Order: sequence, then C-alpha cells, then structure tokens
Amino acid sequence: MANYSQSIPVSVLEKFRQYIEQAQNIILISHTNPDGDALGSSLGLWHYLMILGKNATVIVPNKFPSFLNWLPGLDQALIYEQDEKRGTQLFKEADLIICLDFNAFHRVERLEKHLISFKKPILLIDHHLEPDVTFDASISYVESSSTSELVFDLIDGLGDKEKINLDIAKCLYVGIMTDTGSFSYSCRHSRPFDITGFLVDKGLDVQSINVLVYSTQSEDRLRLLGHLLSKRMVVMQEYNTAYIWLSLSDQERFNYRPGDAEGFVNYALTIEGIKLAAFFTERKDVVRISLRSKGDFSVNDMARRHFEGGGHKNAAGGNSFLSLRGTILRFRKIVEVYEKFLHNSI
Repeated sequence: MANYSQSIPVSVLEKFRQYIEQAQNIILISHTNPDGDALGSSLGLWHYLMILGKNATVIVPNKFPSFLNWLPGLDQALIYEQDEKRGTQLFKEADLIICLDFNAFHRVERLEKHLISFKKPILLIDHHLEPDVTFDASISYVESSSTSELVFDLIDGLGDKEKINLDIAKCLYVGIMTDTGSFSYSCRHSRPFDITGFLVDKGLDVQSINVLVYSTQSEDRLRLLGHLLSKRMVVMQEYNTAYIWLSLSDQERFNYRPGDAEGFVNYALTIEGIKLAAFFTERKDVVRISLRSKGDFSVNDMARRHFEGGGHKNAAGGNSFLSLRGTILRFRKIVEVYEKFLHNSI
C-alpha cells in the first residue's frame, strides 16, 4: 500500500506526538448523537492510546445507536447524560482533550462548558468544513472520507501502523464504511480503499461487520420506516425537494430508540429529480434537522445560514427551536428562496 502519511504535515504530526507523549489522562470526545464515524474514530484512537500506556476515556454526550453496541471498547465509554458527575471529574483530571468528528463546540451541547473552560491543550481530528474555533493542533481535511480515515493517517504518520490490531481495525472500518454509505459516496480518492485493504490484512472480516451494522434492525425500526415513507414524506417536485418528519407521537408508537432513524433522510434523496432532502426529528425542546443534497447544492451553507448547524456540502445538520409544524413551514419558505439554485444544481 502506498504511504500517504505526507498528507499530514510533519510539523502537525510532531505536535500531536508531543501533546500525546506529555499527557497521561486523555479524553476523547465525539459529537452529540454519535454515529458510526464518531464512535469508530474515537474508539480506534482510544485503543491506540491504550497500547501506548495512556489513561484514555471516550466521552459521548448522549446515547448511541444500538446497532453499534458491539464495537470493541464501547462498553468502556462514558455517556455524559447518564453520569454527568463522573464526566465532570474526568475533565478536571485530564491533561489533554482530543475532539473527533466535530469542529464546533456547540456540537457537544452540555459538554461545551467543559471545552470552553479547559485550560490545557485541545486537539482536533475532523473532516467537516470551516472549524468554528482554534485548536492547539488540528488534523482537518474535508477531502477525507471520514474522521476514521484521518485517525488511521495519524497512527500511520506517527510510524505506528503496525500497532493497529483487530480491535482498532474494526472501529476504523465501521467509521469509514458508515460515513461513505458502504463506499458509495465521499470516496473521491483511493485512500479509503487502501486503508480497508490494510485492515482486511489485519484479519478484519468485512462481511460479518456489514451484517452487524446493517442486518440487525428491529421490527419496530422497519415498521417505522414504512410508516414514515407512506405517511410522513412530502415531495415538492417544483423545487426538486423532498422531506420526511418524525413526531414524538410516532416515536412513542414505534418504540423509537436513538439511531432508529439513521439514514432515513437518504430515502427521500433517491427519488428521481430530487436534489435536496430533509429529515425532521421532533424532540422535547428542539427539532433536529438532517439535510442531504446532490450535485453542487450546498446543504452546509443552508444549515449554517438558517439552522445553526453545518457539515459537508452534500450532508449537513442543524436545529430548530420552533415547533415541528413551525419548522416545516419555515423550511418550505426557505426552499422557495433557493429555487433557482435547486434547478441549476447538477
């Protein structure tokens, strides 16, 4: 496999090396509602740091999808909303924080206060656009398929590629696989495939992991999907747009669990002619918005401008503090403003 470690400047690698060597108690943080890449990258790096003899802890703001429960080391992670007291103590004891798969402090919600008040180094590994804050050292490349790809590049660049064991391989593969839709997008170069080849050589069983991630759905989740596609999807053909909404009553009816709606927004985007898709999830105090697009239309710009969010050009998210109905009505008005761009997007 070709050596791609040069993609991270030597100066940056040396900064990471120095900060990691000098720290003993390290916290790894992923964003709220952690997905496969957030957890895969965090756990992959956690296993590596443990090999180095560090006292590392993965902290996630809230619960994660049940289909990721099997990830090696996830049972050692701290869910902050379930144990805020212990989480607060870990921040007090930490020498170093590494943020993975987010680049704006508000993306971790209740953990934000700890990041703002932390007086020691904070590092970033991420592949999203336009970081909101300045970190002590950053590995931030939007061209990368995933943050898990960048964690591999970091380990490789530090000369420790051979320390990657089967547990690290499983975590990083899940991150790359889920953030590329099983290599169907965000693969503009050969790097994700090269990394996967290396991980397979480490003993990774791709087929069994694909089954664990994609073929362990609950009956409730499938029935929820059918209900949403039949009763909660609206197609705005004149604007090349489609959206789906998930209400609190729907969640109660179908025994909704965190992660059950993961990927549902993509179904709206598969409709012929649709260039913008949105998925609205109602919560007690906020409506979470997932946005996807095709071609040149940037949902990152839409999310940043209108929904206090951001992400990638073709995949982004945000929040609305209106009611579910009010959020949908506002979205429809916003779409009208973008009519020309949606028609011109290729």
